[in-house]
Amino acid sequence: MATILPSRSEIPEKYQWNAQSVFKDRAAWETAVGDCLTQIETIGQFKGRLGASPAVLAEFFVAYDRLYRLASKIQFYAGMSASVDSTDAEAVAMRDRAGGLLGQMNAAVAFMNPELIAIGPDTLEQWRQQEPRLNFLGHFFDDLFRQQRHIRSAEVEEVLGLTQVPFDSTENIFRMLTTADMQFPPAVDSQGQRHDVAQSSLNTLLDHPDRELRRSAHDSYYGQYLAFKNTLTAAYLTAVKQATFEARARGYESSIAASLSANHVPLSVYDNLIATYKKNIPTWQRYWKVRRRILGVEQLHPYDVWAPLAQATPPVPFEQAVDWIGAGLQPLGDDYVAILRKGCLADRWVDVYPNRGKRQGAFSWGAYDTSPFIMMSYNHSLFSLSTLAHELGHALHSYHSRKTQPSLYAGYSLFVAEVASNFNQAMVRAYLQAINPDPNFQIAVIEEAMSNFHRYFFIMPILAAFEREVHGRVERGMGLTADDLITICADLFAEGYGSEMTYDRESAGITWATFSHLYTYFYVYQYATGISAANLLARQILTGDASAVQRYREFLCAGGSLYPLDALQHAGVDMTTPAAVETTFDVLAEMVDRLEQLAK
Repeated sequence: MATILPSRSEIPEKYQWNAQSVFKDRAAWETAVGDCLTQIETIGQFKGRLGASPAVLAEFFVAYDRLYRLASKIQFYAGMSASVDSTDAEAVAMRDRAGGLLGQMNAAVAFMNPELIAIGPDTLEQWRQQEPRLNFLGHFFDDLFRQQRHIRSAEVEEVLGLTQVPFDSTENIFRMLTTADMQFPPAVDSQGQRHDVAQSSLNTLLDHPDRELRRSAHDSYYGQYLAFKNTLTAAYLTAVKQATFEARARGYESSIAASLSANHVPLSVYDNLIATYKKNIPTWQRYWKVRRRILGVEQLHPYDVWAPLAQATPPVPFEQAVDWIGAGLQPLGDDYVAILRKGCLADRWVDVYPNRGKRQGAFSWGAYDTSPFIMMSYNHSLFSLSTLAHELGHALHSYHSRKTQPSLYAGYSLFVAEVASNFNQAMVRAYLQAINPDPNFQIAVIEEAMSNFHRYFFIMPILAAFEREVHGRVERGMGLTADDLITICADLFAEGYGSEMTYDRESAGITWATFSHLYTYFYVYQYATGISAANLLARQILTGDASAVQRYREFLCAGGSLYPLDALQHAGVDMTTPAAVETTFDVLAEMVDRLEQLAK
Protein backbone atom coordinates (compact mmCIF):
# COMPACT_ATOMS: atom_id res chain seq x y z
CA MET A 1 0.00 0.00 0.00
CA ALA A 2 1.31 3.45 -0.85
CA THR A 3 2.50 5.70 1.99
CA ILE A 4 0.77 9.10 2.12
CA LEU A 5 1.70 11.48 4.91
CA PRO A 6 -1.21 13.10 6.77
CA SER A 7 -1.54 16.84 7.11
CA ARG A 8 -0.90 18.40 10.51
CA SER A 9 -4.61 18.83 11.17
CA GLU A 10 -5.17 15.08 10.78
CA ILE A 11 -2.94 14.19 13.76
CA PRO A 12 -5.02 13.62 16.94
CA GLU A 13 -4.39 16.24 19.61
CA LYS A 14 -3.18 13.70 22.19
CA TYR A 15 -0.22 12.94 19.92
CA GLN A 16 0.69 16.64 19.45
CA TRP A 17 2.96 18.57 21.80
CA ASN A 18 1.10 20.64 24.38
CA ALA A 19 1.62 24.09 22.87
CA GLN A 20 -1.16 25.56 25.03
CA SER A 21 0.86 24.85 28.18
CA VAL A 22 3.54 27.26 26.90
CA PHE A 23 1.31 30.03 25.54
CA LYS A 24 -2.49 29.92 25.51
CA ASP A 25 -2.46 30.91 21.85
CA ARG A 26 -0.41 32.90 19.37
CA ALA A 27 -1.94 36.15 20.59
CA ALA A 28 -0.45 35.41 24.02
CA TRP A 29 2.90 34.83 22.30
CA GLU A 30 2.60 38.25 20.66
CA THR A 31 1.94 39.82 24.03
CA ALA A 32 5.04 38.12 25.43
CA VAL A 33 7.13 39.49 22.55
CA GLY A 34 6.00 43.01 23.46
CA ASP A 35 6.86 42.41 27.11
CA CYS A 36 10.27 41.08 26.10
CA LEU A 37 11.01 44.18 24.00
CA THR A 38 10.16 46.35 27.00
CA GLN A 39 12.49 44.33 29.22
CA ILE A 40 15.28 44.59 26.64
CA GLU A 41 14.94 48.37 26.73
CA THR A 42 14.82 48.42 30.54
CA ILE A 43 17.88 46.25 31.09
CA GLY A 44 19.97 48.75 29.14
CA GLN A 45 19.59 51.09 32.11
CA PHE A 46 22.14 48.97 33.97
CA LYS A 47 24.87 49.75 31.43
CA GLY A 48 27.85 51.39 33.13
CA ARG A 49 26.42 50.71 36.61
CA LEU A 50 27.29 47.08 37.42
CA GLY A 51 30.30 48.13 39.48
CA ALA A 52 28.26 50.57 41.61
CA SER A 53 27.50 48.12 44.41
CA PRO A 54 26.65 44.48 45.19
CA ALA A 55 22.96 45.43 45.37
CA VAL A 56 22.94 46.97 41.88
CA LEU A 57 24.71 43.91 40.46
CA ALA A 58 22.17 41.62 42.16
CA GLU A 59 19.28 43.66 40.72
CA PHE A 60 20.84 43.34 37.27
CA PHE A 61 21.03 39.55 37.52
CA VAL A 62 17.39 39.41 38.63
CA ALA A 63 16.39 41.44 35.56
CA TYR A 64 18.69 39.41 33.30
CA ASP A 65 17.20 36.15 34.57
CA ARG A 66 13.65 37.37 33.95
CA LEU A 67 14.54 38.55 30.42
CA TYR A 68 16.48 35.42 29.46
CA ARG A 69 13.70 33.12 30.65
CA LEU A 70 11.03 34.99 28.72
CA ALA A 71 13.11 35.24 25.53
CA SER A 72 13.92 31.52 25.68
CA LYS A 73 10.26 30.65 26.08
CA ILE A 74 9.33 32.85 23.12
CA GLN A 75 12.02 31.28 20.95
CA PHE A 76 11.05 27.73 21.90
CA TYR A 77 7.35 28.19 21.15
CA ALA A 78 8.03 29.66 17.73
CA GLY A 79 10.79 27.19 16.85
CA MET A 80 8.79 24.15 17.89
CA SER A 81 5.72 25.35 15.98
CA ALA A 82 7.76 25.75 12.80
CA SER A 83 9.56 22.42 13.28
CA VAL A 84 6.40 20.33 13.41
CA ASP A 85 4.98 22.04 10.30
CA SER A 86 7.28 24.05 8.04
CA THR A 87 4.30 24.73 5.74
CA ASP A 88 2.84 26.93 8.50
CA ALA A 89 4.04 30.29 7.17
CA GLU A 90 2.96 32.14 10.31
CA ALA A 91 5.02 29.82 12.53
CA VAL A 92 8.08 30.18 10.27
CA ALA A 93 7.77 33.97 10.48
CA MET A 94 7.43 33.73 14.27
CA ARG A 95 10.62 31.67 14.43
CA ASP A 96 12.50 34.32 12.49
CA ARG A 97 11.15 37.09 14.74
CA ALA A 98 12.17 35.13 17.83
CA GLY A 99 15.68 34.79 16.46
CA GLY A 100 15.82 38.53 15.95
CA LEU A 101 14.59 39.08 19.49
CA LEU A 102 17.42 36.95 20.86
CA GLY A 103 19.89 38.98 18.83
CA GLN A 104 18.50 42.19 20.33
CA MET A 105 18.74 40.72 23.81
CA ASN A 106 22.34 39.62 23.32
CA ALA A 107 23.27 43.05 22.05
CA ALA A 108 21.47 44.75 24.93
CA VAL A 109 23.38 42.80 27.60
CA ALA A 110 26.73 42.83 25.77
CA PHE A 111 28.11 45.20 28.42
CA MET A 112 27.76 42.54 31.14
CA ASN A 113 30.97 40.54 30.73
CA PRO A 114 33.29 43.50 30.07
CA GLU A 115 31.94 45.33 33.13
CA LEU A 116 32.25 42.23 35.31
CA ILE A 117 35.85 41.80 34.21
CA ALA A 118 36.52 45.46 35.04
CA ILE A 119 35.19 44.89 38.56
CA GLY A 120 37.72 42.09 38.96
CA PRO A 121 37.61 38.58 40.49
CA ASP A 122 38.63 39.60 44.02
CA THR A 123 35.93 42.25 44.36
CA LEU A 124 33.29 39.99 42.84
CA GLU A 125 34.18 37.25 45.30
CA GLN A 126 33.82 39.71 48.19
CA TRP A 127 30.45 40.87 46.84
CA ARG A 128 29.34 37.28 46.40
CA GLN A 129 29.95 36.69 50.11
CA GLN A 130 28.21 39.91 51.12
CA GLU A 131 25.09 39.75 48.93
CA PRO A 132 23.04 36.50 49.19
CA ARG A 133 21.50 37.06 45.75
CA LEU A 134 24.97 36.81 44.20
CA ASN A 135 26.15 33.77 46.13
CA PHE A 136 25.24 31.23 43.42
CA LEU A 137 27.49 32.90 40.82
CA GLY A 138 30.79 31.28 41.87
CA HIS A 139 31.07 28.94 38.88
CA PHE A 140 29.83 31.62 36.50
CA PHE A 141 32.54 34.04 37.63
CA ASP A 142 35.20 31.33 37.47
CA ASP A 143 34.25 30.50 33.89
CA LEU A 144 34.12 34.17 32.95
CA PHE A 145 37.68 34.88 34.08
CA ARG A 146 38.90 31.62 32.54
CA GLN A 147 37.87 33.06 29.17
CA GLN A 148 38.75 36.65 30.01
CA ARG A 149 41.27 37.17 27.23
CA HIS A 150 38.64 36.28 24.62
CA ILE A 151 36.05 38.79 25.86
CA ARG A 152 36.07 42.08 23.97
CA SER A 153 35.02 45.63 24.85
CA ALA A 154 31.36 46.39 25.43
CA GLU A 155 31.11 47.98 21.97
CA VAL A 156 32.63 44.97 20.20
CA GLU A 157 30.55 42.55 22.28
CA GLU A 158 27.43 44.46 21.22
CA VAL A 159 28.39 44.10 17.56
CA LEU A 160 29.10 40.39 18.02
CA GLY A 161 25.71 40.03 19.68
CA LEU A 162 24.02 41.72 16.73
CA THR A 163 25.65 39.27 14.30
CA GLN A 164 23.57 36.43 15.71
CA VAL A 165 20.52 37.23 13.60
CA PRO A 166 22.24 37.38 10.18
CA PHE A 167 24.54 34.50 11.08
CA ASP A 168 21.60 32.30 12.07
CA SER A 169 20.14 32.85 8.62
CA THR A 170 22.53 30.31 7.08
CA GLU A 171 20.95 27.45 9.01
CA ASN A 172 17.49 28.87 8.31
CA ILE A 173 18.30 28.81 4.59
CA PHE A 174 19.35 25.18 4.94
CA ARG A 175 16.17 24.27 6.82
CA MET A 176 13.80 26.01 4.45
CA LEU A 177 15.52 24.49 1.44
CA THR A 178 15.51 20.94 2.81
CA THR A 179 12.15 20.86 4.62
CA ALA A 180 9.94 23.22 2.64
CA ASP A 181 11.33 23.69 -0.87
CA MET A 182 12.91 20.32 -1.68
CA GLN A 183 10.39 18.03 -3.31
CA PHE A 184 11.59 14.42 -3.27
CA PRO A 185 10.37 12.15 -6.07
CA PRO A 186 8.13 9.35 -4.75
CA ALA A 187 9.84 6.07 -4.00
CA VAL A 188 8.51 3.01 -5.84
CA ASP A 189 8.43 -0.43 -4.25
CA SER A 190 8.82 -3.82 -5.93
CA GLN A 191 5.07 -3.96 -6.58
CA GLY A 192 5.02 -0.60 -8.32
CA GLN A 193 3.37 1.24 -5.42
CA ARG A 194 4.46 4.84 -4.86
CA HIS A 195 5.48 6.17 -1.43
CA ASP A 196 5.94 9.79 -0.36
CA VAL A 197 9.54 10.63 0.51
CA ALA A 198 9.93 13.38 3.12
CA GLN A 199 12.25 14.24 5.97
CA SER A 200 9.82 12.70 8.45
CA SER A 201 9.21 9.49 6.45
CA LEU A 202 12.70 8.62 5.22
CA ASN A 203 13.68 6.37 8.14
CA THR A 204 10.49 4.35 7.78
CA LEU A 205 11.28 3.74 4.11
CA LEU A 206 14.95 2.87 4.68
CA ASP A 207 14.18 0.18 7.25
CA HIS A 208 11.46 -1.40 5.09
CA PRO A 209 11.93 -5.07 4.11
CA ASP A 210 11.33 -4.28 0.43
CA ARG A 211 14.82 -3.73 -0.97
CA GLU A 212 13.61 -1.98 -4.11
CA LEU A 213 11.68 0.50 -1.97
CA ARG A 214 14.78 1.15 0.14
CA ARG A 215 16.92 1.72 -2.95
CA SER A 216 14.35 3.98 -4.54
CA ALA A 217 13.88 6.05 -1.37
CA HIS A 218 17.65 6.33 -0.90
CA ASP A 219 18.17 7.50 -4.48
CA SER A 220 15.28 9.94 -4.27
CA TYR A 221 16.54 11.49 -1.04
CA TYR A 222 20.26 11.77 -1.79
CA GLY A 223 19.55 12.62 -5.41
CA GLN A 224 17.74 15.80 -4.36
CA TYR A 225 20.62 16.83 -2.12
CA LEU A 226 22.98 16.31 -5.05
CA ALA A 227 20.68 18.37 -7.25
CA PHE A 228 21.07 21.28 -4.80
CA LYS A 229 24.72 20.62 -3.94
CA ASN A 230 25.92 24.07 -4.94
CA THR A 231 23.32 25.93 -2.87
CA LEU A 232 23.91 23.63 0.10
CA THR A 233 27.66 24.15 -0.21
CA ALA A 234 27.26 27.93 -0.36
CA ALA A 235 25.15 27.91 2.81
CA TYR A 236 27.52 25.62 4.70
CA LEU A 237 30.74 27.37 3.68
CA THR A 238 29.16 30.67 4.72
CA ALA A 239 28.56 29.15 8.16
CA VAL A 240 32.17 27.94 8.32
CA LYS A 241 33.42 31.42 7.40
CA GLN A 242 31.20 32.87 10.10
CA ALA A 243 32.76 30.47 12.62
CA THR A 244 36.21 31.57 11.48
CA PHE A 245 35.23 35.23 11.84
CA GLU A 246 33.87 34.70 15.36
CA ALA A 247 36.98 32.79 16.45
CA ARG A 248 39.36 35.43 15.11
CA ALA A 249 37.28 38.29 16.51
CA ARG A 250 37.72 36.75 19.95
CA GLY A 251 41.39 35.98 19.53
CA TYR A 252 41.22 32.20 19.12
CA GLU A 253 43.70 30.48 16.83
CA SER A 254 40.94 28.43 15.16
CA SER A 255 37.22 27.77 15.19
CA ILE A 256 37.75 24.38 16.83
CA ALA A 257 39.78 26.02 19.61
CA ALA A 258 36.94 28.51 20.18
CA SER A 259 34.31 25.76 20.25
CA LEU A 260 36.20 23.47 22.64
CA SER A 261 37.15 26.35 24.92
CA ALA A 262 33.49 27.14 25.54
CA ASN A 263 33.12 23.73 27.22
CA HIS A 264 36.61 23.74 28.75
CA VAL A 265 37.46 20.60 26.76
CA PRO A 266 41.04 19.97 25.58
CA LEU A 267 41.75 19.27 21.91
CA SER A 268 43.13 15.86 22.91
CA VAL A 269 39.57 14.64 23.59
CA TYR A 270 38.60 15.38 19.97
CA ASP A 271 41.78 13.84 18.60
CA ASN A 272 41.46 10.74 20.83
CA LEU A 273 37.96 10.12 19.49
CA ILE A 274 38.95 10.20 15.82
CA ALA A 275 42.10 8.14 16.44
CA THR A 276 40.19 5.50 18.41
CA TYR A 277 37.48 5.34 15.73
CA LYS A 278 40.08 4.77 13.00
CA LYS A 279 41.74 2.09 15.11
CA ASN A 280 38.43 0.23 15.42
CA ILE A 281 37.23 0.53 11.81
CA PRO A 282 37.78 -3.26 11.32
CA THR A 283 34.90 -3.87 13.74
CA TRP A 284 32.61 -1.95 11.41
CA GLN A 285 33.85 -3.82 8.37
CA ARG A 286 33.21 -7.10 10.17
CA TYR A 287 29.67 -5.91 10.80
CA TRP A 288 29.11 -5.09 7.11
CA LYS A 289 30.22 -8.64 6.27
CA VAL A 290 27.89 -10.25 8.84
CA ARG A 291 24.97 -8.08 7.69
CA ARG A 292 25.54 -8.99 4.03
CA ARG A 293 25.53 -12.71 4.87
CA ILE A 294 22.33 -12.48 6.93
CA LEU A 295 20.54 -10.52 4.21
CA GLY A 296 21.73 -13.03 1.62
CA VAL A 297 22.86 -10.44 -0.91
CA GLU A 298 25.96 -10.52 -3.07
CA GLN A 299 26.71 -6.87 -2.46
CA LEU A 300 25.81 -4.70 0.53
CA HIS A 301 24.75 -1.14 -0.28
CA PRO A 302 24.28 1.84 2.09
CA TYR A 303 20.51 1.48 1.75
CA ASP A 304 20.87 -2.02 3.28
CA VAL A 305 22.32 -0.68 6.54
CA TRP A 306 18.82 -0.38 8.05
CA ALA A 307 17.23 -3.40 6.32
CA PRO A 308 15.48 -5.66 8.86
CA LEU A 309 17.52 -8.75 9.73
CA ALA A 310 14.98 -10.51 11.93
CA GLN A 311 12.41 -12.64 10.13
CA ALA A 312 9.62 -11.05 12.11
CA THR A 313 9.67 -7.99 14.34
CA PRO A 314 6.76 -7.05 16.59
CA PRO A 315 5.02 -3.72 16.08
CA VAL A 316 5.52 -1.46 19.09
CA PRO A 317 2.64 0.97 19.68
CA PHE A 318 3.61 4.27 21.29
CA GLU A 319 2.03 3.37 24.62
CA GLN A 320 3.86 0.01 24.68
CA ALA A 321 7.12 1.84 24.03
CA VAL A 322 6.50 4.07 27.04
CA ASP A 323 5.87 0.96 29.19
CA TRP A 324 9.08 -0.76 28.09
CA ILE A 325 11.18 2.38 28.43
CA GLY A 326 9.85 2.91 31.94
CA ALA A 327 10.64 -0.69 32.87
CA GLY A 328 14.16 -0.43 31.47
CA LEU A 329 14.84 2.69 33.52
CA GLN A 330 13.36 1.29 36.73
CA PRO A 331 16.84 1.02 38.33
CA LEU A 332 16.83 4.84 38.49
CA GLY A 333 13.85 4.80 40.85
CA ASP A 334 10.06 4.94 40.92
CA ASP A 335 10.00 8.73 40.88
CA TYR A 336 12.12 8.93 37.72
CA VAL A 337 9.81 6.52 35.90
CA ALA A 338 6.64 8.25 37.15
CA ILE A 339 7.82 11.60 35.77
CA LEU A 340 8.62 9.98 32.43
CA ARG A 341 5.26 8.22 32.11
CA LYS A 342 3.24 11.29 33.08
CA GLY A 343 5.13 13.41 30.57
CA CYS A 344 4.44 10.97 27.74
CA LEU A 345 0.91 9.84 28.50
CA ALA A 346 -0.74 12.78 30.27
CA ASP A 347 1.19 16.01 29.80
CA ARG A 348 1.81 15.63 26.03
CA TRP A 349 5.55 16.16 26.07
CA VAL A 350 5.87 14.28 22.76
CA ASP A 351 4.87 15.35 19.26
CA VAL A 352 4.58 11.75 18.13
CA TYR A 353 3.73 11.03 14.51
CA PRO A 354 4.98 12.21 11.09
CA ASN A 355 3.03 14.71 9.03
CA ARG A 356 3.63 16.76 5.92
CA GLY A 357 6.03 19.62 6.63
CA LYS A 358 7.50 18.08 9.78
CA ARG A 359 11.25 18.50 9.89
CA GLN A 360 13.73 15.64 9.77
CA GLY A 361 14.88 13.64 12.78
CA ALA A 362 14.03 14.05 16.42
CA PHE A 363 14.97 16.41 19.24
CA SER A 364 14.11 17.45 22.77
CA TRP A 365 13.68 21.15 23.52
CA GLY A 366 12.03 23.49 25.94
CA ALA A 367 12.63 26.51 28.14
CA TYR A 368 13.28 26.94 31.86
CA ASP A 369 9.60 27.64 32.54
CA THR A 370 8.14 24.91 30.30
CA SER A 371 8.06 21.18 30.24
CA PRO A 372 10.74 19.46 28.17
CA PHE A 373 9.18 18.62 24.80
CA ILE A 374 10.09 16.09 22.12
CA MET A 375 9.60 16.20 18.36
CA MET A 376 9.87 12.90 16.50
CA SER A 377 8.16 10.76 13.84
CA TYR A 378 7.14 7.55 15.61
CA ASN A 379 6.50 4.52 13.34
CA HIS A 380 5.66 1.64 15.73
CA SER A 381 9.07 -0.04 15.52
CA LEU A 382 11.88 -0.90 17.92
CA PHE A 383 13.86 1.82 16.16
CA SER A 384 11.25 4.42 17.07
CA LEU A 385 11.10 3.04 20.61
CA SER A 386 14.84 3.61 20.85
CA THR A 387 14.54 7.15 19.46
CA LEU A 388 11.86 7.90 22.04
CA ALA A 389 14.08 6.52 24.81
CA HIS A 390 16.93 8.69 23.52
CA GLU A 391 14.90 11.90 23.49
CA LEU A 392 13.41 11.10 26.90
CA GLY A 393 16.98 10.97 28.19
CA HIS A 394 17.40 14.58 27.08
CA ALA A 395 13.98 15.47 28.48
CA LEU A 396 14.60 13.98 31.93
CA HIS A 397 18.08 15.55 32.00
CA SER A 398 16.50 18.95 31.36
CA TYR A 399 13.67 18.26 33.80
CA HIS A 400 16.06 17.46 36.66
CA SER A 401 18.49 20.29 35.93
CA ARG A 402 15.68 22.86 35.75
CA LYS A 403 14.14 21.60 38.98
CA THR A 404 17.49 21.72 40.77
CA GLN A 405 19.44 24.64 39.30
CA PRO A 406 18.77 28.35 38.81
CA SER A 407 18.14 29.25 35.18
CA LEU A 408 21.76 30.37 34.73
CA TYR A 409 22.91 26.76 35.28
CA ALA A 410 19.82 24.87 34.10
CA GLY A 411 21.23 24.44 30.61
CA TYR A 412 24.06 22.02 30.04
CA SER A 413 26.79 21.86 27.44
CA LEU A 414 26.54 19.91 24.21
CA PHE A 415 29.43 17.80 25.48
CA VAL A 416 27.25 16.17 28.15
CA ALA A 417 23.94 16.51 26.29
CA GLU A 418 24.25 13.16 24.52
CA VAL A 419 25.13 11.20 27.66
CA ALA A 420 21.68 10.92 29.23
CA SER A 421 20.03 10.17 25.88
CA ASN A 422 22.35 7.30 24.99
CA PHE A 423 22.31 6.07 28.58
CA ASN A 424 18.54 5.60 28.30
CA GLN A 425 18.98 3.59 25.12
CA ALA A 426 21.63 1.36 26.67
CA MET A 427 19.48 0.66 29.74
CA VAL A 428 16.30 -0.05 27.74
CA ARG A 429 18.22 -2.24 25.31
CA ALA A 430 19.53 -4.37 28.18
CA TYR A 431 15.97 -4.72 29.53
CA LEU A 432 14.58 -5.82 26.17
CA GLN A 433 17.32 -8.39 25.72
CA ALA A 434 16.47 -9.82 29.14
CA ILE A 435 12.70 -10.14 28.75
CA ASN A 436 12.43 -12.08 25.49
CA PRO A 437 14.87 -14.87 24.52
CA ASP A 438 13.31 -15.41 21.08
CA PRO A 439 16.17 -15.21 18.54
CA ASN A 440 14.20 -13.00 16.18
CA PHE A 441 13.47 -10.52 18.96
CA GLN A 442 17.09 -10.63 20.09
CA ILE A 443 18.28 -9.95 16.54
CA ALA A 444 15.80 -7.08 16.24
CA VAL A 445 17.15 -5.50 19.45
CA ILE A 446 20.74 -5.87 18.22
CA GLU A 447 20.00 -4.37 14.82
CA GLU A 448 18.37 -1.38 16.53
CA ALA A 449 21.51 -1.05 18.64
CA MET A 450 23.73 -1.30 15.58
CA SER A 451 21.65 1.35 13.81
CA ASN A 452 22.19 3.66 16.76
CA PHE A 453 25.89 2.89 16.90
CA HIS A 454 26.07 3.41 13.14
CA ARG A 455 24.78 6.96 13.55
CA TYR A 456 26.83 7.92 16.60
CA PHE A 457 29.93 5.76 16.30
CA PHE A 458 30.36 5.62 12.51
CA ILE A 459 28.64 8.60 10.86
CA MET A 460 29.46 11.13 13.58
CA PRO A 461 33.22 10.41 13.75
CA ILE A 462 33.29 10.67 9.94
CA LEU A 463 31.50 14.03 10.11
CA ALA A 464 33.84 15.14 12.91
CA ALA A 465 36.86 14.39 10.71
CA PHE A 466 35.11 16.09 7.75
CA GLU A 467 34.33 19.19 9.80
CA ARG A 468 37.88 19.47 11.10
CA GLU A 469 39.24 19.25 7.54
CA VAL A 470 36.80 21.77 6.03
CA HIS A 471 37.23 24.37 8.78
CA GLY A 472 41.01 23.97 8.52
CA ARG A 473 41.00 24.57 4.76
CA VAL A 474 38.80 27.64 5.08
CA GLU A 475 41.03 29.05 7.82
CA ARG A 476 44.04 28.58 5.54
CA GLY A 477 42.28 30.59 2.84
CA MET A 478 41.68 27.67 0.49
CA GLY A 479 38.75 27.82 -1.92
CA LEU A 480 36.29 24.93 -1.76
CA THR A 481 33.59 23.77 -4.17
CA ALA A 482 30.68 21.38 -3.79
CA ASP A 483 32.74 18.66 -5.49
CA ASP A 484 35.60 19.27 -3.03
CA LEU A 485 33.30 18.70 -0.06
CA ILE A 486 31.84 15.60 -1.68
CA THR A 487 35.35 14.22 -2.28
CA ILE A 488 36.47 14.85 1.31
CA CYS A 489 33.38 13.13 2.69
CA ALA A 490 33.47 10.25 0.18
CA ASP A 491 37.10 9.48 1.03
CA LEU A 492 36.22 9.20 4.72
CA PHE A 493 33.36 6.83 3.92
CA ALA A 494 35.66 4.78 1.69
CA GLU A 495 37.98 4.29 4.66
CA GLY A 496 35.09 3.17 6.87
CA TYR A 497 33.38 0.95 4.31
CA GLY A 498 36.50 -0.79 3.04
CA SER A 499 35.82 -3.57 0.56
CA GLU A 500 32.67 -4.78 2.33
CA MET A 501 30.32 -2.08 1.03
CA THR A 502 29.32 -1.24 -2.55
CA TYR A 503 28.41 2.43 -2.80
CA ASP A 504 28.15 5.43 -5.06
CA ARG A 505 30.82 8.00 -4.16
CA GLU A 506 28.63 11.02 -4.88
CA SER A 507 25.73 9.74 -2.77
CA ALA A 508 28.07 8.91 0.10
CA GLY A 509 29.93 12.18 -0.34
CA ILE A 510 26.83 14.39 -0.12
CA THR A 511 25.98 12.89 3.30
CA TRP A 512 27.50 15.94 5.02
CA ALA A 513 24.77 18.11 3.48
CA THR A 514 21.97 16.10 5.12
CA PHE A 515 23.06 17.05 8.67
CA SER A 516 21.96 20.39 10.12
CA HIS A 517 24.25 19.57 13.07
CA LEU A 518 27.21 20.95 11.12
CA TYR A 519 25.76 24.45 11.50
CA THR A 520 26.49 24.16 15.23
CA TYR A 521 30.25 24.21 15.07
CA PHE A 522 32.01 21.05 16.25
CA TYR A 523 28.86 19.51 17.65
CA VAL A 524 28.95 16.13 15.94
CA TYR A 525 31.98 14.70 17.76
CA GLN A 526 30.07 15.06 21.01
CA TYR A 527 27.58 12.41 19.89
CA ALA A 528 30.41 9.88 19.86
CA THR A 529 31.91 11.01 23.17
CA GLY A 530 28.40 11.09 24.65
CA ILE A 531 27.55 7.52 23.64
CA SER A 532 30.91 6.43 25.06
CA ALA A 533 30.27 7.96 28.48
CA ALA A 534 26.68 6.67 28.41
CA ASN A 535 27.60 3.05 27.80
CA LEU A 536 30.22 3.12 30.53
CA LEU A 537 27.74 4.59 33.03
CA ALA A 538 25.04 2.08 32.05
CA ARG A 539 27.50 -0.78 32.45
CA GLN A 540 28.32 0.42 35.97
CA ILE A 541 24.65 0.37 36.98
CA LEU A 542 23.81 -2.89 35.22
CA THR A 543 26.73 -4.66 36.89
CA GLY A 544 25.53 -3.64 40.34
CA ASP A 545 27.72 -0.71 41.32
CA ALA A 546 25.81 0.38 44.43
CA SER A 547 26.72 4.07 44.17
CA ALA A 548 26.38 4.40 40.40
CA VAL A 549 22.66 5.32 40.42
CA GLN A 550 23.14 8.11 42.92
CA ARG A 551 26.15 9.47 41.02
CA TYR A 552 24.22 9.40 37.75
CA ARG A 553 21.20 11.21 39.18
CA GLU A 554 23.50 13.83 40.67
CA PHE A 555 24.96 14.25 37.19
CA LEU A 556 21.45 14.89 35.80
CA CYS A 557 20.84 17.53 38.46
CA ALA A 558 24.17 19.32 37.97
CA GLY A 559 23.15 21.03 34.73
CA GLY A 560 25.74 23.64 33.88
CA SER A 561 26.93 24.22 37.45
CA LEU A 562 30.09 22.18 36.73
CA TYR A 563 32.46 22.02 33.78
CA PRO A 564 31.43 19.09 31.52
CA LEU A 565 34.50 16.95 32.19
CA ASP A 566 34.12 17.52 35.94
CA ALA A 567 30.43 16.54 35.85
CA LEU A 568 31.29 13.30 34.04
CA GLN A 569 34.21 12.65 36.38
CA HIS A 570 31.81 12.94 39.30
CA ALA A 571 29.46 10.48 37.59
CA GLY A 572 32.32 8.00 37.17
CA VAL A 573 33.75 8.62 33.68
CA ASP A 574 37.12 10.13 32.76
CA MET A 575 36.83 11.48 29.23
CA THR A 576 40.37 12.83 29.11
CA THR A 577 41.55 9.33 28.14
CA PRO A 578 40.32 7.05 25.31
CA ALA A 579 39.12 4.45 27.86
CA ALA A 580 35.38 5.18 27.55
CA VAL A 581 35.55 5.17 23.74
CA GLU A 582 37.48 1.89 23.79
CA THR A 583 34.95 0.36 26.21
CA THR A 584 32.08 1.30 23.94
CA PHE A 585 33.82 -0.19 20.92
CA ASP A 586 34.06 -3.37 23.03
CA VAL A 587 30.27 -3.20 23.47
CA LEU A 588 29.94 -2.77 19.71
CA ALA A 589 32.18 -5.77 19.02
CA GLU A 590 30.15 -7.87 21.48
CA MET A 591 26.99 -6.94 19.56
CA VAL A 592 28.55 -8.10 16.28
CA ASP A 593 29.66 -11.37 17.93
CA ARG A 594 26.20 -11.99 19.35
CA LEU A 595 24.54 -11.18 16.02
CA GLU A 596 26.76 -13.64 14.22
CA GLN A 597 25.90 -16.37 16.75
CA LEU A 598 22.16 -15.72 16.52
CA ALA A 599 22.24 -15.71 12.73
CA LYS A 600 23.70 -19.20 12.71
